[in-house]
Amino acid sequence: MSEDLKRKAAEAAMGEVRSGMRIGLGTGSTAKHFVDLLGAEVAKGFECLCVPTSEVTAAQAKSLSIPLTTLEEIDSLDVTIDGADEIDAQFRLIKGGGGALLREKIVAAASAKMVVIADESKLVETLGAYPLPIEINLFGQAATERAILQVMNAHGAQGGKTLRRKADGEPYFTDGGHLIIDASFGRISDAEAISRALLDIPGVVQHGLFIGLCSEAYLATASGTLKLSDSARNI
Repeated sequence: MSEDLKRKAAEAAMGEVRSGMRIGLGTGSTAKHFVDLLGAEVAKGFECLCVPTSEVTAAQAKSLSIPLTTLEEIDSLDVTIDGADEIDAQFRLIKGGGGALLREKIVAAASAKMVVIADESKLVETLGAYPLPIEINLFGQAATERAILQVMNAHGAQGGKTLRRKADGEPYFTDGGHLIIDASFGRISDAEAISRALLDIPGVVQHGLFIGLCSEAYLATASGTLKLSDSARNI
């Protein structure tokens, strides 16, 4: 997605926030535009209190003087604005391409509403073309990977799994100090069953299937930005 379309989706989502709100700030290239736009409003006197979903987002927000807090200091959020790697007609998501899936899911679950900003290519008939990020504990890594593979095989995964690595070839670690396995399902026919099966693995910390969390999405297209609502199911 071009930077212009990313910004248009973020601009549309600015209509979801009001001065005085408690806002969850997503992670990733599209969410970065939203944080920039919010920072510009804060500079004009817009009042908010925000929880970032990653250290990268926290640093960006601090540089823009956006007031930050934690879920230890407040118990809920009005809205979270975040990107997605895939979204389907049931508003289920695959997230975690940016490596912040655990914090993103915690923040989204603490919010009254989660709004996704993306481009129209992220809207899919069936989840799974984008590899599913699975955050795992370093301890027992091999045993956890074997168990993940068993789940993949049981659900007809069409690809393999890889340990996420940085550009220098070293393993990628999340802000929480965990590893990420990217699992290529190809097609996820039963997202709820896969979610449960993965979370039953002791070494799995969390996964990138977001089910029952997103309720609205702004999808940028070359001809404009579409607002999609879970309640209307108008995809």
